[in-house]
Amino acid sequence: MGQGQQEQVATSLAGAVSEEISASLAPVDAELERRYPGDPGTRQPVHTVYVPGDVFAADTIRSWGDKALTALDEHAPDAASFAAVLGLSDELAEPVYARVRAKLAHEPIEDLRVDFEDGYGPRPDAEEDETAARAARLIAGAYENSTAAPYMGIRMKCMEAAVRDRGIRTLDVFLTGLMAAIGLPEGLVLTLPKVTYAEQVTAFVRLLEAFEKAHGLDTGRLGFEIQIETSQSILATDGTATVARMIQAAEGRATGLHYGTFDYSACLGVSAAHQASDHPAADHAKAVMQVAAAGTGVRVSDGSTNVLPVGPTAKVHDAWRLHYGLTRRALARAYYQGWDMHPGHLPTRYAAVYAFYREGFEQAAGRLARYAGRVGGDVMDEPATAKALSGYLLRGLDCGALDIGEVARLTGLTRADLEAYAAPRRGDLTVSRSSSTKSGKK
Repeated sequence: MGQGQQEQVATSLAGAVSEEISASLAPVDAELERRYPGDPGTRQPVHTVYVPGDVFAADTIRSWGDKALTALDEHAPDAASFAAVLGLSDELAEPVYARVRAKLAHEPIEDLRVDFEDGYGPRPDAEEDETAARAARLIAGAYENSTAAPYMGIRMKCMEAAVRDRGIRTLDVFLTGLMAAIGLPEGLVLTLPKVTYAEQVTAFVRLLEAFEKAHGLDTGRLGFEIQIETSQSILATDGTATVARMIQAAEGRATGLHYGTFDYSACLGVSAAHQASDHPAADHAKAVMQVAAAGTGVRVSDGSTNVLPVGPTAKVHDAWRLHYGLTRRALARAYYQGWDMHPGHLPTRYAAVYAFYREGFEQAAGRLARYAGRVGGDVMDEPATAKALSGYLLRGLDCGALDIGEVARLTGLTRADLEAYAAPRRGDLTVSRSSSTKSGKK
């Protein structure tokens, strides 16, 4: 065959065959797009901090940061001592410690939930009304004066009969207060706890629709997290995964699935001494949640530890090691978010997150750079791996573990390039490869 001539290939099927098959699968194609839109590409906070409604104050975020810094000053005043407690390498000790302190100084909390459920408990209606209205005023004020966390909102009482009306009213008071003050901020997050049946999710959707209609908001403006705290939310009576039904019942409004460590453990009869996020029962529940949420755009969050880093230094160090280990364990299992219940948990939350991203940064950046540049190496990566590598780097950037300058230097890619790899179009995971190779050389 002469140079420039295109080889003629033979086929056996008429073009109509492909058209007929495509037509038959069109409903499936549409269903895939609807049910599995992929990750939204937005920032996911590394944690959620729960503060009881009556305790939440205008200075809560700054107060938590200051208390966490004080804990470091008292129990690990330098990088070497902090690294010794957590077992950090000499290479990681200084950069992790410096970044932790900087984080606590400028953004100590990434996601804050004012709690009206277990952390608040039953109160007289007038008292809860006032607390909910006050929470709205304080959160509105935080957004107005630029002291808000990236994400803020409330956890209302659940949709069970005994507390349903109270939960609905608290949500109404809170959202109405926000609307009157500043409207609904972009970082608003609502958490629905103790969901057992998909019908409770459907009912909550109808509630949000009613609020949107009352205020002339776009349909779907209000999303929410589903908290998994009962065995029935994992396995239904017919043997199916209830949590998968809940995601669909949310009609596109579900943003997260949060594992409730202690309620779920107690529901299964796990004794108090063994209720922890690394218990086999917890691993099973979170694995089901993870599979149910995969591809839907719904993120999964781990729970918390109830061991607080308080008291003498030796006790604080023990609690820090426990929390650090649990957080690292969760990150390795792709649970990129968890709960923190005390200011003393913040140093080890960020230390674990920063160590996780910094220790794997150079390898991830190198692999992605070789993939983008079509350069061979000792690992044969595929488009799906490039997606995972870019997602890893983006999460590291979002939380402050990495800087865009060092990522660009090692990958030759811009943030836009990373985002293109992290969220390719369905069925076209290679779409961004050639374009990123070019645009990344800026």
